[in-house]
Amino acid sequence: MESLFAKLFVKDYKNTSDSKVRNAYGKMCGIVGIITNFIICAVKITTGILVGSVSILADGINNLADAGSSIITLIGFKLASLPADSDHPFGHQRIEYISGLIVSFIILIIGALLMKSSIEKIISGSEPIERNHLVVTIIILVGAILFKFWQSHFYKKHGKIIDSTTLIATSQDSLNDCISTTAVLISLIVALIWPNVLLDGYMGCLVSLFIFYSGIKLVKETISPLIGEAPSKEFITMVADKVLSYDGILGIHDLVIHSYGPSKTFITLHAEVDSSVDVLISHDIIDNIERDFLNELNLNLVIHLDPVDLKSPEIIELKKIASDVLYKIDPNLKYHDFRIVNGVTHTNIVFDVVVPIKFKMANEELKSLIDSEFKKINPNYFTVITVDQDLVGRRSEDE
Repeated sequence: MESLFAKLFVKDYKNTSDSKVRNAYGKMCGIVGIITNFIICAVKITTGILVGSVSILADGINNLADAGSSIITLIGFKLASLPADSDHPFGHQRIEYISGLIVSFIILIIGALLMKSSIEKIISGSEPIERNHLVVTIIILVGAILFKFWQSHFYKKHGKIIDSTTLIATSQDSLNDCISTTAVLISLIVALIWPNVLLDGYMGCLVSLFIFYSGIKLVKETISPLIGEAPSKEFITMVADKVLSYDGILGIHDLVIHSYGPSKTFITLHAEVDSSVDVLISHDIIDNIERDFLNELNLNLVIHLDPVDLKSPEIIELKKIASDVLYKIDPNLKYHDFRIVNGVTHTNIVFDVVVPIKFKMANEELKSLIDSEFKKINPNYFTVITVDQDLVGRRSEDE
């Protein structure tokens, strides 16, 4: 179900692959976060001062930091929407990841401050709050928890809609606030029932540990796309299936995916076609695929054409031998761009071998081992091998 907020405030809200629409979503969420966090902050700080509760006051300051995070989110989306320039030809969308990283560090800082104040409470102790004030404060905190839970859901929902790590991080921050406020609430309820039992400090320590865990997890998630994380298996499968769905495409390999932001993805791959088909016909198929990817999925795809000989009995037999040799070494090894060059005294067998990222054997050792296996079959076979690393996974007619 689409968001009511998006329908009201985001023009063309369904077109989430468009950078302007994503920016509008981010701006909307940032403004909502600033307004709601300032309201919650004002209520908690006022309550904390009136009833003399340091824990509620600290919780209110935590919400003030959330308002600051919302401002960072808003600025991050604004900067990420800047057009490409000579220094940044692929745009500025990765700034969104940086703003998410800043929010993650803010979460860690809040966790550290909460741990410090909690330990101080345990050491120094605190005076119990008056009973009448306790009841009113409990009601206020219950309302704040419900409000924060809605806010977390709001961020998470829109974060998923536009695939935004920043909004997902902010959603987790809001959920952390629910937990920290719940800890304060539990301590107040216990104080209401047993006035001499003060749990503020101990609850605060538990909450701060949880916030630390969430913050470290979010730092990892927001750094990953900045340093070049692998695309999801679902995305790889979608790309491969769509390319292979076109008549005339026999297989693909050397698939490489670069992301410069949630809506700025570049893909290169090699597509195998029957070498007996007119090259103009095959090239026309490639053009159609590239255009469809851009128009339908907003993905920039560049395809290299690889002709494959499907009729030569000698090549067919040697391919079978290559498959058996590679499977014997490691079932995960694959090959592509297979061809032969016949000479008077020997035959050159030329192909690329694709190795998994965690493959341990050195390239020269692997090539020597493959060559020795072919020479066992025929001493006049000479292999010319290029070793490729499997960056995202591949599918081809050779598999």
